[in-house]
Amino acid sequence: MRCFVHKSLRKADTYVYLREPDGAALPVALRESLGPLQQVLELELLPTRRLAQADTARVLEALEQHGYYLQLPPPPQSGGA
Repeated sequence: MRCFVHKSLRKADTYVYLREPDGAALPVALRESLGPLQQVLELELLPTRRLAQADTARVLEALEQHGYYLQLPPPPQSGGA
């Protein structure tokens, strides 16, 4: 599946994978909370492709069902010792 990856210019390390390049599938409230989006990548997403920060199967499922997948930054790691 062809997908388009955009980063939020308002929220650091937050990315949206979109099935369509125009982002029409994004709910209005989500679009507004993310602020401006900048396309950073266009790729052919296959079940065998590995992604650095997301599970490929979950991304593909979300794209099929909702037209988008929201990738949030990883939670901060505690420095306990």
